[in-house]
Amino acid sequence: MFDALKAQPQDKILILMQQFRDDPRKDKIDLGVGVYKDAQGLTPVMRAVKTAEQQLWQAETTKTYTGLAGDPGFVQAMAELILGPGAQAAGAATPGGTGALRQAFELIRHAAPGAKVWLPAPTWPNHTAILRYLGMDMAEYRYFDEDSGGLDMGGLLEDLGRVAAGDVVLLHGCCHNPTGANPNPVEWQAIADVLAQRRAVALVDLAYQGFGDGLAEDAAATRLLADKLPELLIAASCSKNFGIYRERTGVLLALGGDRARVQENLAWLNRMNYSFPPDHGARLVTMILKDATLRADWQAELEQVRHGMLALRQALAQALQTETRSDRFGFVAAHRGMFSRLGLTPDQVERLRKDHGIYMVGDSRLNIAGLNAQTVTVLAKVVAGVL
Repeated sequence: MFDALKAQPQDKILILMQQFRDDPRKDKIDLGVGVYKDAQGLTPVMRAVKTAEQQLWQAETTKTYTGLAGDPGFVQAMAELILGPGAQAAGAATPGGTGALRQAFELIRHAAPGAKVWLPAPTWPNHTAILRYLGMDMAEYRYFDEDSGGLDMGGLLEDLGRVAAGDVVLLHGCCHNPTGANPNPVEWQAIADVLAQRRAVALVDLAYQGFGDGLAEDAAATRLLADKLPELLIAASCSKNFGIYRERTGVLLALGGDRARVQENLAWLNRMNYSFPPDHGARLVTMILKDATLRADWQAELEQVRHGMLALRQALAQALQTETRSDRFGFVAAHRGMFSRLGLTPDQVERLRKDHGIYMVGDSRLNIAGLNAQTVTVLAKVVAGVL
């Protein structure tokens, strides 16, 4: 049986991670993997998470299962974080944001087998990979303008104007991965209007709430879509904003239709996939969001993280403009979240790796959080050198 297995395509980012680990150079710089790092290159455990874990260790009396959809308190706390106080939605806890996306695609496949899923060009590669694995129909809509480093808003609206009723449009709620380019409020309104006109369903991938312009600001587009559209899916991750990557904590929320019936189907999909979702990370998130002191400390630390990345963006944009003696990299400061694409060719990216030990994805996506005050200048100089 196993002899019939075919070799699977390797994940480019995982290959890059291994190349970085194998590189003996002491001054190498990792800008590839999408994990937040502080100025010392560490991914720290947030203070509120540490405190909540200590409290949980003292108070927890059982490790028995939660419900098939996870702890309802976690689902409600996440719904309110994303949609506002008193929000009502069907929902299920999932193993990370990727698990939420997989369950969202499964729900779409069961509810509307003929629906096409529209993805922004470019998007996170795993969106395409999972849809292809599931054998689902998909299409692209224009999103990023390589020349300006911003949105191709005209192309975006033109392409979404061809979406059929009942099709699903995947949107990055904030901090677009891999480009960092995001619609402004006026552009989001135009997107919501065309989706409503086309009677499309939106699926929001919300992996970076709090990393862009603030917790409420980063949820504004999702709240707009929830107000404008009769049906909405939200796949949210707690990996980045709570720093609990390895706890695999995510949630899938669904708005519209018969909420009880949708909830029943979300629980069933969990049962068909992994039965009961992991609870440790979800329990910590719930404790933090429901305790005023823990929540205030978490938000304060999250704001420090956000402002740190914004400062790195400003510094990198300025350094690149200085070293290249041009204003072509101003878009880096305007982008939000962990990522930007510099507009380098694959050959130039390869030269950065081979000659200077600087690792980024082949399309020149770099993780801003992989930089610090010293390496910003280093990167700017070598980028200018390969241009």
